[in-house]
Amino acid sequence: MQPLTEFPLIQRFFTQQRVKNPQTNLGIGDDCALLSVPDGYQLAITTDTMVENVHFFADADPEQLGHKLLAVNLSDLASMGAQPLSVTLALTLPKVNEDWLTAFSKGFLGLAEQYSVDLIGGDTTSGHLTLTVQALGLVPKGKGLRRSTAKVGDYIYLTGSLGDAGLGLKIKQGYNCSQAHTETALARFNKPNPQVQTGLALLDIANACIDISDGLLADLGHILEQSQVGASLHWESLPLSEAVKSYINETGDWSLPLIAGDDYELCFTVSPEKVKLLTIPCTKIGVIEALSGLRLYKSGQLQSLTSKGYEHFS
Repeated sequence: MQPLTEFPLIQRFFTQQRVKNPQTNLGIGDDCALLSVPDGYQLAITTDTMVENVHFFADADPEQLGHKLLAVNLSDLASMGAQPLSVTLALTLPKVNEDWLTAFSKGFLGLAEQYSVDLIGGDTTSGHLTLTVQALGLVPKGKGLRRSTAKVGDYIYLTGSLGDAGLGLKIKQGYNCSQAHTETALARFNKPNPQVQTGLALLDIANACIDISDGLLADLGHILEQSQVGASLHWESLPLSEAVKSYINETGDWSLPLIAGDDYELCFTVSPEKVKLLTIPCTKIGVIEALSGLRLYKSGQLQSLTSKGYEHFS
């Protein structure tokens, strides 16, 4: 049997979808896709690349990897309150492995199906395993959630729990914990849930928003820097799973939920007068202040913050 080349590969593994969004006028098959943007909306666009042995282990399950690749991009759209519309996918592959591609496309297209996202194009090439997605979404004109619009006096909220994906990474690197906690942490690390519906629900409520990809300190720091404000956080207010609490009790490493990435929860700020409008599950963890910088209190004591989370090229 002859190995698959580029166009038969695309045809076999990535054209199973039926176009769902009326805004997708033309998908895979031409040099470009064609989209329509409805009146009163703006197009939100994000791109994310994952590289083997940088963003994922060489032995990563390809179905989980396909899910995660799309999830991290949908999470970016969620942080702006955008409704996912379509994606492009660029694959750089060291070789054509049909079993790998079958599992990868199952994970990727399965999540796309869940959010009615059309795969409208992309590229394939030969080289070190590298995966890139560009995701497009629709947001009402002028209403997109941003990092630069937090206001002094806003309360800081967080969806879900912190540190589970970071614990999953530590487990992959050799840390041992109970079977139940291992399953919880690895599920969060391998198959994150993008908070799409939450982002949509925050459109008329939140002042600023970001997703937690590089760690709470780093990502909240982006809001503070771009909004030109500061903040105080209380460590005891952080939402932690039993798995993460157990890890902290065993190791004393209470910084994990602050600096670990890959949680893909939303961190957002809300004016006190709008708090009553919140109907989503979330936890208040701090307050926006006029004094610049981020202050963390633990047991009533101001803590020194030396690590801010993950950064490329650092």
